[in-house]
Amino acid sequence: MNPDLSAFVKRGGKLLIYHGWNDQLITPHNSVNYYESVRSTLGAARTDAAVRLFMAPGMGHCSGGPGPNQADWLTALEQWVEKGVAPTRIIASRASNGVVDRTRPLCVYPQVARYNGKGSTDEAANFSCLAPEAKR
Repeated sequence: MNPDLSAFVKRGGKLLIYHGWNDQLITPHNSVNYYESVRSTLGAARTDAAVRLFMAPGMGHCSGGPGPNQADWLTALEQWVEKGVAPTRIIASRASNGVVDRTRPLCVYPQVARYNGKGSTDEAANFSCLAPEAKR
């Protein structure tokens, strides 16, 4: 719960946090509040360089739920640590009966995925990551 991650950041640490908006065991606001407290403690620039939060619409407690709930977190972390490419968008998927039936971008907090207005709402390519107050 300690928001002072300065020692971790100083050692070059990178932290990906994710939480499902449909989590019925732990309120998703806990992760948002923790992230905001880290940002207040470290400042925006240091936080952006080391910590990313991704909120998953429809995901339950760590997985499951009606929304896209599977994502390749490890590859995103590898790209950030090994190549310096910080994740801003991670594609999540949902499968029914073993077949992927929906993909959606998970956007770096506080951005949210907004439908572009064309194409299937089940395809991540038809969404953009925008600030919550941004209009299409």
